[in-house]
Amino acid sequence: MFLVIPAVDIQQGRAVRLFEGDPTRETVYYDDPVAAARHWDGLGAPWLHVVDLDAALGRGDNRAVIADLASAVGSKIEVGGGVRSVAAAADLLERVERVVLGTVAIREPSVVDGLLETYGPDRVCVTVDARGDRVAVAGWSELTDIDAATFAAGLAERGVRHLIFTDVRRDGTLLGVDPDPVARMRDAFAGDLVAGGGVATQADLDTYERLGLQGAIVGRALYEGTVRYPRTA
Repeated sequence: MFLVIPAVDIQQGRAVRLFEGDPTRETVYYDDPVAAARHWDGLGAPWLHVVDLDAALGRGDNRAVIADLASAVGSKIEVGGGVRSVAAAADLLERVERVVLGTVAIREPSVVDGLLETYGPDRVCVTVDARGDRVAVAGWSELTDIDAATFAAGLAERGVRHLIFTDVRRDGTLLGVDPDPVARMRDAFAGDLVAGGGVATQADLDTYERLGLQGAIVGRALYEGTVRYPRTA
């Protein structure tokens, strides 16, 4: 089954979307992220993708808000953004179903291995965020020389079962999906693959599904109504 997963990105206590990941170019959709989560939960969303943008950028965190959010909805929650230690992940996993690891998967891969061993592959997800073919880290503020598809293939070999791919160049832009980097990721990673970045219309979701993905993380298009939720056939 192909899932459309609403995104709840939290910056300074509000539910926002950023343009190309730039924290200075935000659109606020809800002053209260819990209200945003309740909205999508009320529409029947099985999963919500929550990102702590402040933690990702190393300028504080929204853990208290995330705890309130998780207790307020019946949807399953995955949380990413600034999860850079086993202790931080363990704290979140007391409240949510899955953690999403980004920068730490590059800089301290042993953290990923330890969490997989302790919690199992269904509670651990890695996100590969890329500009072009290269992985971006630290809240997308730093570009590495690591090839995204090669890195994804290595994650699968190490036992990662859930992967998110984000095309940073298109995230929050409503420009539509570029299928080429998504197809490369699909070829490289044999597990469950979800993608985001640029989704603007139903046709973009159809593209993801045609490429064999398990789902899409959608933010601005859902909040602005260019994609309807629940998804129509």
